[in-house]
Amino acid sequence: MSEHVLAAEGGIEVGVHPEVSFLGLTLNIDTVISTAIAAAIVVGLGFYLRAKATTGVPTGGQLLFEAVTHQIERQVEDNVGIRTAPFVVPLALALFFFILIANWMTLLPHAFDEYLKPPTADVNLTFALAFFVIILVHATGLRKRGMGYFRHFAQPTPALLPINIIEEIVRPFTLALRLFGNIFAGTVMLSIIALLPEFVYWLPASAWKLFELAIGLIQAVIFAVLTIVYFGFATGGQEEEGAH
Repeated sequence: MSEHVLAAEGGIEVGVHPEVSFLGLTLNIDTVISTAIAAAIVVGLGFYLRAKATTGVPTGGQLLFEAVTHQIERQVEDNVGIRTAPFVVPLALALFFFILIANWMTLLPHAFDEYLKPPTADVNLTFALAFFVIILVHATGLRKRGMGYFRHFAQPTPALLPINIIEEIVRPFTLALRLFGNIFAGTVMLSIIALLPEFVYWLPASAWKLFELAIGLIQAVIFAVLTIVYFGFATGGQEEEGAH
């Protein structure tokens, strides 16, 4: 069954996946397959660009990759400082391309919907990505600033300590749900459009898929940029960079 099943009365059932049990865990097999394919594409593109990289006239793919890398490096330098946390550049780059490809899997023909839906339309994946980022952010903050890292919870005044703690708790949820909500809404809209007569279905479906190209790109950019910003908060940003 697909993420949303059109019932006889035209309703939409949310959160239904083909499932398998493994070592006592229930896995959404469609999300697992789509995630693996998106990850394989990212890794494959990385090896391909490495093999084709040249110091001469670059190919279009190399130009695109270098442009994205340059923008991410500039964001990391402005918010974190590359010398402070150099690993943030490849992390944000990998997240951007993985989420972009995962989002754009919604453009696959409707016949693939059973097992190749965009994995970011499953809240389990977006929460996994968000908690991975937030845990790494806090671990980096502790490694760079020691126990003094916790002082930022009481800034700019200790009276804001409860609010700052709540903000930190909520942060992974907002990061995950923003991505999930936008991509899942797109899959629901395509299911609603599919209720139209076949002879007119192609026009709104094509227009909506073009719109989803932009939405998928924007959400990938937002997730990558917020990742960089969160690392900037945790490490003290350019303050620590300037101290070296």
